[in-house]
Amino acid sequence: MSRRKHTSKFKFKVVLEALSERQTIQELGRKHKLHPAQITNWKTQFLKNGEEVFSKKAKSAKTEAEEKEERLLKTIGQLKVENDFLKTASS
Repeated sequence: MSRRKHTSKFKFKVVLEALSERQTIQELGRKHKLHPAQITNWKTQFLKNGEEVFSKKAKSAKTEAEEKEERLLKTIGQLKVENDFLKTASS
């Protein structure tokens, strides 16, 4: 039997159901065809790393802007070098 791979969206859904405590972990395991220990592991990981969800968004947006700035500066530098070369070549 091969291992099943679950998407992060599915894991998040299961963890939210577990946190709502409307059903027991065993009931959720039967519902989603998962071992209760797996749900407990996902829940523990979520609670341990949940604060990173908010901090990563801000960091990724900042790094995205930084990357764009770096690309633009690199392009500007390259164009300046080409412009200077053409000026000296035409003189």
